[in-house]
Amino acid sequence: MRRTFATAVRTTAPLAALFAVLALGAPAYADAAAVTALKQFGEPAFKPGFTHFPHANPNAPKGGAVTLAAQGSFDSLNPIILRGVTPRTLGLVSDSLMVGSGWELDAAYGALAERVEVPDDKSWATFHLRKEARWHDGVPLTAGDVVFAWDSIQAHGSPFLKSFLDRVATVEALDDHRLKITLKTTGEIKPIIDFATSIAPQPKHWWTANGRDIAKTTLEPILGSGPYRIRTVDPGRSITFERVPDYWGKDLPVARGFNNFDTVKVDYYRDDDVMFEAFKAGAYDFRTENRAQRWTTGYDFPAIKDGRVARRAVKSELPLGAQGFRLNTRRAKFADPRVREALGYLFDFEWIQKNILYGQYSRTTSNFPNSDFGAKGPPSPAELALLEPFRGKIPERAFTDTFEPPKTDGSGNNRANVREATRLFREAGWELKNGKLTNAKTGEAMSIEFLDGSGGLTRVVQPYVEALRKVGIDATLRLVDTAQYQARTDEFDFDVVVANFNFFTPPGTELRSYFGSAAADIKGSANYAGIREPAADALIDRALAAKDLDSVQAATRALDRVLLWGFYMIPHWYNPENWVAYKTKLAFPDTPPKYDLGFRNTGFPDTWWVQPGKEG
Repeated sequence: MRRTFATAVRTTAPLAALFAVLALGAPAYADAAAVTALKQFGEPAFKPGFTHFPHANPNAPKGGAVTLAAQGSFDSLNPIILRGVTPRTLGLVSDSLMVGSGWELDAAYGALAERVEVPDDKSWATFHLRKEARWHDGVPLTAGDVVFAWDSIQAHGSPFLKSFLDRVATVEALDDHRLKITLKTTGEIKPIIDFATSIAPQPKHWWTANGRDIAKTTLEPILGSGPYRIRTVDPGRSITFERVPDYWGKDLPVARGFNNFDTVKVDYYRDDDVMFEAFKAGAYDFRTENRAQRWTTGYDFPAIKDGRVARRAVKSELPLGAQGFRLNTRRAKFADPRVREALGYLFDFEWIQKNILYGQYSRTTSNFPNSDFGAKGPPSPAELALLEPFRGKIPERAFTDTFEPPKTDGSGNNRANVREATRLFREAGWELKNGKLTNAKTGEAMSIEFLDGSGGLTRVVQPYVEALRKVGIDATLRLVDTAQYQARTDEFDFDVVVANFNFFTPPGTELRSYFGSAAADIKGSANYAGIREPAADALIDRALAAKDLDSVQAATRALDRVLLWGFYMIPHWYNPENWVAYKTKLAFPDTPPKYDLGFRNTGFPDTWWVQPGKEG
């Protein structure tokens, strides 16, 4: 899966010190090997000369149209800057230097770059760009366009993207087709993989012409080099892409069998229920379902019964990010971990699982669910060795106990947990006065606003709001539009938000943006909780510096314990399956990829196609 941070802010998927030597041609430097693939641990699964990925059908028919749906809106097509909300599908118009396979979590294969040279100490890399690469206006794509994208990100890009690539020191064009990056570190291949799979070049000649300004939002269709171009834009309502028949990269092994639709249209809906009703009415062709109740009881409409629409549940081995309520510790009322722990006791997951989630989900007990990077059971000797320098500075339970969120019997009778929450509130200096939970020193009454930009979790948040009100907390759910939600989260202007943190495998520099102290005061970072924990910073550094998989896992598991016992998140749940529904005019390969549905830049499996004769 290609990671397109430069084209889709805060959406991601995973791709960390052994280097696989797959030589292609003589290296340009005596201490560098020229390769067509990079992998952090072990050797890449696909050797030079492979023709296509196993989950792509190289003979898939081209043609037809697909209509997709997205919730929310968009107000910019500038893929670089922090300001504005861009369409997730904007990555369709872009290329990256390398792409992932969907079968490995730490490998990348040449796309724009036909080969890359890396020295033994991995302090730099030189990418050789394919000479046939072209922008859609026919102008050759050069290393200078990659440098332009890099410089624009450094000047105007989102803090998250900049932090993700912060181990890259310099990016320079050696000539039109050779790009060199120099790292701040040595001995690590992962920063090179991250750069290669994340950076989308930007057409310098286009951005600098006719008064365009890459520092500002725009709704002018941007020039791309990828398999699609933007055909029409209805701001905030829809965007339509058309396939580029003479796309320069269509015959690359990493592209065969992909991008089979002539047009891809994305319609935007403000409300999730309205969006589902539109699907039932045939307004769009494919949806991923994230509501258990709807998946269990809602798919009984006529198009399902007569075979025009079908469903699939596809199990994924993809390591997941942790969804949960993120408590903004910049607010004084959340500064005491006992308050945060108490709030966790008031969230009755078992009742929600039984009555709202239809028993379909697993409770999240880690910041790295569905993976081998999160804490399980008591700490191992390797984890204890990493935690020991912080004894007395982090909760003692991190050294001894298995973290488990508070449980109930699912009956709705949560008295025992309420009593424990009340005890913790009292220890932290909050008492019930005149029916309101009040700070004994300041007289402040506890109030909590849950900020939501979609409404998709209202049915889950509202019962929690009611539970908080019962113990004297003035709790409210505030639903705002997409743009306001983005602005308020960028400014950390909230009490609580629901966030799901994707991470890459093995976890890397994104950990700093999620959990690092340096990101806590950087507006637009993903450290929503405002975590400033020296132990977490040190363990993130250990994870990034690890030279083997065991060391990475020990560091991330120890980090997980520090974060869990700090109660920065009230954990939700996760689903190891992907639920999809689609019109049966669509077809797909028999073999799904191991770690995803074939998503690269679209939110849609881009190896699917329209069956000939069923284009309508």
